[in-house]
Amino acid sequence: MGNHLSDEQPAEEGDRAQSDVAAAQPEPAGRAKAAEHPAPAASAEAGEPPRADRILRGLGFCGHYLHFHGGGRSGREPILCKLHRAGGSMSQLELGGQFELKAGSLSEILAKIEAAGLIERTRDPRDRRALTVRLTEAGEQEAQRALEAHKAFREQAFSNLTDEEQDELIVLLEKIRNRWEELA
Repeated sequence: MGNHLSDEQPAEEGDRAQSDVAAAQPEPAGRAKAAEHPAPAASAEAGEPPRADRILRGLGFCGHYLHFHGGGRSGREPILCKLHRAGGSMSQLELGGQFELKAGSLSEILAKIEAAGLIERTRDPRDRRALTVRLTEAGEQEAQRALEAHKAFREQAFSNLTDEEQDELIVLLEKIRNRWEELA
């Protein structure tokens, strides 16, 4: 994930992203605002927000980070990586199906990637209505860099946790997912 926060970037960028995500969190149905129901004494004394808010803010930051710094669902990087995994080319129609994009939206994104010299679009000789999208050498190199960055991130993302803590996190995240599915 090529653009993730680094130690060289100002701390306030990460704080700003975290607070932006926290501010965007909808208030759960049936839950009163914190001002109406004060936080538990330990949190109130320390000046910390309620525990659920802190957890949601942390999860929100992680979701924001993974989505936006990973290129979103249909940005340039995911498209280049998808083409790379497909052997370097695929039909524009098939590519759009992979990202659940409307034809016009996909065409606009691909035009920008093509203008950057990372892909070429050509008419399929067997079906002149169909377009084939192919990575250029520069596009292949960018896809390789992105995939290497993704791999490096995955290898280091949880290195500050012990194996036991990682196993516990997996269990906790599965419990959260199950609960949220019940609430949906």
